[in-house]
Amino acid sequence: MSVQAAEAYGPSALGGETRRFVELTLTMARTEFKLRYYGSVLGYVWSLMRPLLFFGVLYLFFVKIAQIAKGPYYGAYLLTGIVLFSYLSDATAGAVGCLVAREGMLRKIRFPRMVIPLSVSLTATFNLAVNFIAVLVFAFASGVTPTILWLEMIPIVLLFIVLATGIAMLLSALFVRFRDVQPIWEVLLQVWFYGSPVIYPATAYVTHKLGFNVQHIAMINPVATLLAQMGHAFIDPQGYPNAVGAAGAVWPVVLALAIIPAVFGLGWWVFMREAPRVAENL
Repeated sequence: MSVQAAEAYGPSALGGETRRFVELTLTMARTEFKLRYYGSVLGYVWSLMRPLLFFGVLYLFFVKIAQIAKGPYYGAYLLTGIVLFSYLSDATAGAVGCLVAREGMLRKIRFPRMVIPLSVSLTATFNLAVNFIAVLVFAFASGVTPTILWLEMIPIVLLFIVLATGIAMLLSALFVRFRDVQPIWEVLLQVWFYGSPVIYPATAYVTHKLGFNVQHIAMINPVATLLAQMGHAFIDPQGYPNAVGAAGAVWPVVLALAIIPAVFGLGWWVFMREAPRVAENL
């Protein structure tokens, strides 16, 4: 399809000016972040409440009641996993209906369509930054000692952002055409959460014998690989093996990491293709 034909449908995903695109994305993200807690007494503290309450319930059950928690500094590991997965959940679930929710804006104003899902992901990133402060405080209080490996947290978090943003672009574009995307994704998020080493370390995969190597298959999951490496770099290098050690081989980790840019590329391609037709398909 020619550029002229695409323009006949509506504005493209990116528009023509990079500076305007970036400014619009930042403005929408900041506005959404402020409006989310506007008028509340506790303000941004509410962004901490959900992961902290969920952490409290799981910690009480696994540590105090069932006493089945494994791994050093388990509380710090659990809170880290919950905060990171909560970011992934917020960024993707929030992006599913973001275009439909802004139908009036899309029909009346010409602006780069990509701004909307990216602003949703960026808003979730702001929440992640706030929540990670609580993670650091809890880690220090638990006795976790900073090491040079903490520098690995930067690429790990960036990979989480790339993965979440790719899924956000994909889901937001698909939901315009297929409204079943939302309930399906809600179920998949639940499966993804319990299938990832959030409430248990990645070493738990080794103990299961199902006729095949569970740890190889489980560690193909990008979230499993990233959380395993986060536990190793951030919590305790001796208590939590790195991603390759948890997988038992290099190839599952390589495949898991390759999935992240592949998902981003797929989300980008689908959104770029659907963007000029968004208003028409709403």
